[in-house]
Amino acid sequence: MGAYDTEIEGRAAAARAALVRQIDAEGAWAEDPVWREAFAAVPRHLFVPYYYVPGPGGYERRWGESPDPEVRERWVCGAYTDVPLATRLRDGELLSSSSQPSLMARMLTALRVEDGNRVLEVGAGTGYNAALLSHRLGADDLVTTVDLEPEITESARQHLTAAGYRPAVVTGDGARGVPERAPFDRIIATCELPTVPRPWLAQCRPGARVLTPLATGLLALTVRDAEHAEGRFLPRAAFFVPLRGERRAEPEGVCLAGLPGRAREQEPFRFLLALTRGTLDPVEAYSLWEREGEPGRGRYGVTVDAEHTWAWLDDPRGPYAWPLP
Repeated sequence: MGAYDTEIEGRAAAARAALVRQIDAEGAWAEDPVWREAFAAVPRHLFVPYYYVPGPGGYERRWGESPDPEVRERWVCGAYTDVPLATRLRDGELLSSSSQPSLMARMLTALRVEDGNRVLEVGAGTGYNAALLSHRLGADDLVTTVDLEPEITESARQHLTAAGYRPAVVTGDGARGVPERAPFDRIIATCELPTVPRPWLAQCRPGARVLTPLATGLLALTVRDAEHAEGRFLPRAAFFVPLRGERRAEPEGVCLAGLPGRAREQEPFRFLLALTRGTLDPVEAYSLWEREGEPGRGRYGVTVDAEHTWAWLDDPRGPYAWPLP
């Protein structure tokens, strides 16, 4: 190992330890402290050999192979900052990112992974999340990660190999799951979806847990069988790059005219707007939100049965329920 590599690895180890202490102090994995060891062991900088940082003139590219030692230092320190990192752009549009580590820690803890579980990750990203899962489970064969873009899956595979992990990396539409690798005990999505894909349920064992972003929230479902699942949203907000795959109509913008000014600033209300888009207009949604005591995400849930998928407030049987696609 040369002086360059020794310097980089030393800085990476110190930065990684600092990040772990920060996440630990926030209590992100308090319910399952085993994740602390995974985050302490998996080298995030190997999964982001370059990334983009927004600046006044657009995005600045930080690169681990830069000949400038100051740029390399900013790169490795930035790789262990508790922020999401833009890793792939196309015509100024964000295609892929490495999620905020503390959010990843909370999601992995909420997934309630147990020894021997088979896990499907939808949205391969850089491969970092799959590496954390592989480390936690101690077996690459238990982990599958899928992404639509061949460029993303190929780079994720390369990053995983460089870090010493070899889970199954599949190129395909994540909304369709990966039937050849089923059945799964856990499914975790790291991209936003408009609804719960039914193929996921068919590829799960009874009692499986599904954690997926939906309408700026994180939905945790328990699967009963191939056609039934139900669960609630976690209390915290979560924002992800949308799933790419089958063509979907772009949602129309929501007009907030006529609503009180505070409505525009209340993020929990905007979550209700996103969840009920197409079924409640903003005035109806605001009236409901005020009447029910300004409910937070934890009071909402989703039910999937053989014919329908719907979101609800407090009780899946109503009176407040709204169809999902």
